[in-house]
Amino acid sequence: MSRINTNVSALISARVLNQNTDKLNKSLERLSTGLRINRGADDPAGLIASENLRKQIGGTVSAIKNAERAINIISTAEGSLNEVSAMLLDLQSLLSEVANKGGMSAEEVDANQLQVDSILNSIDRIANASEFEGIKLLNGNQAYTVSGVATGIIADYKINAAKLIDGADMTVDISTVNSADTGIVYLSAAVSTTPLTIQIGSNRATTELTFAANTTAAQIRTAINAVAEVTGVSAAASGAVTLLRSRDFGTDAYVSVNVLNGTQTGSGTRVMQTYGAATTTAKDYGSDYSARINGTSAVGNGKKLTLRTSMLDLELDLTNAAALSTATETFYITGGGADFAIGPRVDAVGLESIGIQNIAVSTLGNPTDGYLNTLKSGATNSLSSDNLYTAQQIVDSAIKDITSLRGRMGSFQKNTLETTINSLNVTKENLSSAESAIRDTDFASETANLTRSQILVNAATSVLAQANYAPQSILSLLG
Repeated sequence: MSRINTNVSALISARVLNQNTDKLNKSLERLSTGLRINRGADDPAGLIASENLRKQIGGTVSAIKNAERAINIISTAEGSLNEVSAMLLDLQSLLSEVANKGGMSAEEVDANQLQVDSILNSIDRIANASEFEGIKLLNGNQAYTVSGVATGIIADYKINAAKLIDGADMTVDISTVNSADTGIVYLSAAVSTTPLTIQIGSNRATTELTFAANTTAAQIRTAINAVAEVTGVSAAASGAVTLLRSRDFGTDAYVSVNVLNGTQTGSGTRVMQTYGAATTTAKDYGSDYSARINGTSAVGNGKKLTLRTSMLDLELDLTNAAALSTATETFYITGGGADFAIGPRVDAVGLESIGIQNIAVSTLGNPTDGYLNTLKSGATNSLSSDNLYTAQQIVDSAIKDITSLRGRMGSFQKNTLETTINSLNVTKENLSSAESAIRDTDFASETANLTRSQILVNAATSVLAQANYAPQSILSLLG
C-alpha cells in the first residue's frame, strides 16, 4: 500500500468488526432476556405470530379462570339444593304418615303440620339466602324473564339456557306440525239392557265396573269418573255415545275397554272396532305433540315440548286445549340467566348460559295440582284437608323439579365446565409451546452463536490493529 490518506484495509476491518460486534450484542441480549425476538426488527413475521398467540393464550387463561369460578357458583347452588331435596323427602314421609288416618290422632296430624310448615319456611329461607359474592342464586335472580306468553296455550315453561347476545331479546316461535291427542274409545249404548261388567284401563291403572240392567249412559259415565283419579280415564257425553278419554297425552297413553259380561258396543277413533261379545276389547293410544321452535324440530312427549340446541334449551307444557289444536305461539326471552364466558374470545361460541329457577315454595309444584305453599296450615292442601292425594302429586312434582334442576346443574358442571377446563388446559399448553418456539431463545444454538461472535470480534479487532499499523511502513520510503 502506497497511500496513507485512505486506509481501505482499516475501513474493511472496522466494518466487519462492527458487524461482528452487533451479532455479539444480539447474542448477549437474547441470552440475557431469554427471548429470540426482543423487538420487531429481530423477526417481523415472528413477532406478529407470537403476539397473536400471546393474545390467544391470555384469553385461554382467562377462560379457565372463568370456568373454575362457574364451578364454584354451581357447587354453591347445588349444595343448597341438596338440603332442599332432603327436606322434600321428609315432607313426603309426613304425608304418608297422615294418609294413615285410621291410626292418626288429630294431635299427631297437627304435629306433622307443624313440621310441614317448618320445612316450607326453611325452603323459602334457603331460596333467599343462597348466594355467591352477594349474587342470589336460588330466588329467581338467575332465572330467565319472558314476555308475551299466552297462558291459554302454554300452561308452564322452563327456560334452561338461552344465549342472549349483547342482551338482545330472543324470539321463540312455535309452529305446530301435529297436535297431541289422548287415547279415545266410545261406548255406544244409551242404556245397558242387561247386566254389564267392563274392565277399564289406561297407562295409569285398570279397574272393573259392574252395572245392573237398565243402567243409563249418564250413570255409567258417573261411575267411570268416580274412579278417574285411579284409572286415569274420564268419561263424557259425545252425542248419543259415551267418550272415554285417557287423562294423559302421547303415544304412551292409552284407553282400553274390555267387556267381561253383557252387551255394549263401541269403537276407537283409530282402531275402529265394534264389540258386542263378552271377550271383545278395544284399545286406543294417544299421540305426541310435534312442532318446530325457531325452525328446529322439537321433541314431543304427550303435550310437552323439549328443545335443546346450542342457543336455546327449553321445556314447554301446553294446555289441553292447545295440545288438541294446531295453535301457534310466539313469545320473547327478555333477559336473565347466568352467563359464563368460558372461551378465549367473547362471542356466542365461548358463551355458556344456564337458567336457575326460583325454588320458593310458591313455584315448586305444577299448575294443574298447585304448588307447595298450598300445603301450609289453613291452605287448600294442608294435612288436615281431604286433599292428600293432590298434596302428594304436588310434592312429587316439587321433588321432580329439584331433582331435574340438580341433574341439569350437575351435567352443566361435568359435561360443560369441567370438560372445557380440561380442553383449555391442553390448548394453553400447545399454544404456549408454539409461542415459545417462535419467541424464546434456543440457548444451545445461541451460545454457539455467542462463541462464534466472540472469536470473530477478537479476530476483527486484531486485524484492525494490523490494518492501522500498515501505513507506517511508508515511512521507510522517506529515508
